Amino acid sequence: MKRFWKTAAPAEAGDGFTVTLDGRPMRTPAKRPLTVPTRALAEALAAEWNAQPVDFKPETLALTRFANTALDRVADLRAEVVAEMANWAGTDLVCYRATEPDDLIARQAEAWDPWIDWVRRRFDTELAVTAGLMPVAQPETVVPRMAAVLDHRSDADLAALHTMVGILGSLVLALAVAEGEMALEDAWKASRIDDDYQIEQWGEDAEAADRAARQRADLGHAHRFLGLLRA
Repeated sequence: MKRFWKTAAPAEAGDGFTVTLDGRPMRTPAKRPLTVPTRALAEALAAEWNAQPVDFKPETLALTRFANTALDRVADLRAEVVAEMANWAGTDLVCYRATEPDDLIARQAEAWDPWIDWVRRRFDTELAVTAGLMPVAQPETVVPRMAAVLDHRSDADLAALHTMVGILGSLVLALAVAEGEMALEDAWKASRIDDDYQIEQWGEDAEAADRAARQRADLGHAHRFLGLLRA
């Protein structure tokens, strides 16, 4: 696409903030006013637009994408989004362990057990853990409890968290990062234990490496968006 504006700038908009392009307030793809809760996020959005070259790709506007998703998708489909994310607790990465070899089993336990314990303490929720690929039935209270936890979060929070959960394969790790209990890089490494172990044994495929790099970048954008919501 061709750049069609000269200057993007943050601006107040009711109780929140927006971004103007050459003085005109931005709108989402669904034609809703683009509003965000903090000036810091509006400033970051404006900077994102100002940084675009003459020929740009819309997918490079990562923060804008999350803001649009919150307003156009989560706001309309909030119950469905919460249910989808809560259901990740039923198949969470940290609940599925290897049966061999011993060093992989040990790595998983070291990285994941503390967060199983954290969920128990933080949300009064006991997750069942299994070894192997066969599904494990979680207690009936797990998904409703996690849905209640997620439902307390804003639409904008959920837009970013949805991406984080999908990339990490874990609602547990995503929530630990969102609540400031776990560093993003530690969560990324914890989610990659199985993949990294296979790379150690057999080497890394170039296509898989490129896909992982894109996922890591998207994870960083989602995390930054969450941080700007609280700045």
